[in-house]
Amino acid sequence: MKRRKNSLRTRALLALTVIAASLAIALTTPVRLGLDLRGGTQITLETRSTATTKADREATDRTMEVLRGRIDALGVAEPNLVRSGDHRILVELPGVQDPKKAADVLGRTAQLTVHEVHGPADTTTPPGTDPADPADPADPAKEQTLPDESGQPLRLKTATLTGKDVKGADARFDQQSGTGWHVTVDFTATGREAWADVTAQAACHPAGDPQRRVAIVLDGKIISSPQVDPSVSCGTGIPGGTTQITGSFDDAEARELALLISGGALPVPVETVEQRTVGATLGDEAIEAAARAAVIGTALTALFIIAVYRLMGLLATAALLCYGLISYAALAALGATLTLPGLAGFVLAIGMAVDANVLVFERAREEYAARNRPTPRSALTAGFRGALSAIADSNITTLVAAGLLFAFASGPVRGFGVTLGIGVLASMISALLVTRVLAEYAAGRPGVRRRPRLTGIADTGRVRDGLLRRNPFLMRRPRRWLAASAVLLVVAASGILVRGLDFGVDFTGGRLIEYSTASAVDPDRARDALTDAGFPRAVVQSSGDTALTVRTETLTNTEATTVTETISALGGETTKVRDELIGPSLGDELRRNAIIALGLALGAQLLYLAVRFRWTFATSAVGALVHDVVILVGVFAWLGKPIDGVFLAALLTVIGYSVNDSVVLFDRVRELLARDRTTPPARLTNQAILQTLPRTVNTGMGAAIILTALAVLADDTLTDFALALLIGLAVGTYSSVFTAAPLTISLSPGARPDRRREAR
Repeated sequence: MKRRKNSLRTRALLALTVIAASLAIALTTPVRLGLDLRGGTQITLETRSTATTKADREATDRTMEVLRGRIDALGVAEPNLVRSGDHRILVELPGVQDPKKAADVLGRTAQLTVHEVHGPADTTTPPGTDPADPADPADPAKEQTLPDESGQPLRLKTATLTGKDVKGADARFDQQSGTGWHVTVDFTATGREAWADVTAQAACHPAGDPQRRVAIVLDGKIISSPQVDPSVSCGTGIPGGTTQITGSFDDAEARELALLISGGALPVPVETVEQRTVGATLGDEAIEAAARAAVIGTALTALFIIAVYRLMGLLATAALLCYGLISYAALAALGATLTLPGLAGFVLAIGMAVDANVLVFERAREEYAARNRPTPRSALTAGFRGALSAIADSNITTLVAAGLLFAFASGPVRGFGVTLGIGVLASMISALLVTRVLAEYAAGRPGVRRRPRLTGIADTGRVRDGLLRRNPFLMRRPRRWLAASAVLLVVAASGILVRGLDFGVDFTGGRLIEYSTASAVDPDRARDALTDAGFPRAVVQSSGDTALTVRTETLTNTEATTVTETISALGGETTKVRDELIGPSLGDELRRNAIIALGLALGAQLLYLAVRFRWTFATSAVGALVHDVVILVGVFAWLGKPIDGVFLAALLTVIGYSVNDSVVLFDRVRELLARDRTTPPARLTNQAILQTLPRTVNTGMGAAIILTALAVLADDTLTDFALALLIGLAVGTYSSVFTAAPLTISLSPGARPDRRREAR
């Protein structure tokens, strides 16, 4: 008893510490809001041709992808980059503290070269030496004269290495040597050989000779020109392919330099044409509607959980509020950007975080009903212990996916990985720490012990009672369920083939028109007017008192005239400032990175599940996931709904929760297999389904309530998001029971002999 009290006190102290720290962060550190909620800084960059490279559309697209990598590395989440025309790039950065610095970093060409040194500039000029070309200062094909760090001009030979030979760069702090911050540069295989050659040549000159130096040039400026160490002999060179760039760097300068080097050079130089503040892409009405839906949906979910689990449900609701606080504090501390789809996903995660609590309470109900645990508190303790493996496995698989999305994806997909990881960790803390402290403390009170029905775990619940009475054998013919799933897949796939996918502006690009109006136009009124005129997907932003930007899908000239007339009706005399075709914000490289990250995530989940369970379980879980994705995409194809960035966020959410459902079921199958090796796989799996179905129903109801509120009350954009998640929730619940389970039975080595024995 004393050990139990000490354990409870330790958990309570830890929970209070986490909550207090989260509250302090939430009160002192604001969350960065995205462009759709608050607006941000818009920087217009224009690409310039050089003597060797033409700034055409292809070069501008490549430049945009390099810029996207730099922005991700700067820590700006959910940026928006689109190509405007053939030579311009619109960069929208939410919540940037120093727009001028961001523009400077984006505008750096980051062309890195490494040179042997001829000597000081006042020595005899070798034939063919030219001064640096100011229009293209880092031209590796030319010999250059540049000042070193102290200002002394040096004659440099043609470049031996360029940025293409750089594998990566990292900012490090060396306290022992006293050099402070420096940048470590790692070269590729070819770069290592070239680095050994250039240092071998330099080592042939005596110590103190300028020609024993190696110059590292970034954008036409020598950033480091160290001498080769005296220990390096002539013709030997420095092996390993790694060098350090030292200087009077502070931490920010070192990280910025490492970012520019590792991010790669821009294919062509860019010039900042314009920098200004832009308004939110969604209006106040849309944000207020989403907030109302979130509050109503969360309140209804809390009432549902309290009605089902009584006192434990009330305490779980309190723990979920702590979950919201912890998640918010984590978002603020990490500097993550919160967008409207992210906010909806955050609210949805509150509903899905109920899952861990429901798992525990249902296990406690089983323990109490079997009289294995005579008191509610002992039943709860057993419930937490019994549900731990299912909670851990389902959350670890999701964390693996989140980590890989963050590591290998970019743009909004990477931002989704951050919010997903935060949500999973916060939900585990909420369920396994906060809920446990509150539940075990309450269950140990004398008044609660005398009235165990108050806890909500002293009865089995209506769903479980109904299943126990009927005891249906759902897995009697598993292949029939697989056939039904196959029919659903065919219907969904035919929608994709017949109707096609309606890709939104994020994927296809479109048209950007900027207006100057005689009087100020409220963006909300402009959105409503354009919706009435037949342009419901138009993105409207204010960029000054009388400046308005409209971004739409590709328009005909007649449709563009209609847009102009609609704006003129609101703002009086209207002048068209700019009218350009824009490229997709989800470009080829971003889509390719997202596909690679998703493939790696699925592979990692498959491997983890195969190790933790069986390969048949892992294969079935991933098969059910593919089933869910195809059906969701197919339904949107049949409905003619847009496939855009919002849908992408919904699809990623569905993928995360699809595996979660299957893992919970397979955890119960594994538990039953450990106790019973003689029951046929179909009968054993059926038993696991019936035991976990109450959890599935209660968790699904909690999420469905919030999503229904979002679909009914929120803005049109968020309605599609909620609709996608509702479809994904329904299909995911179906597939975990009627696709993953039958597939596991069919793949089981002993399935056929067991069925024959059962038939006899």
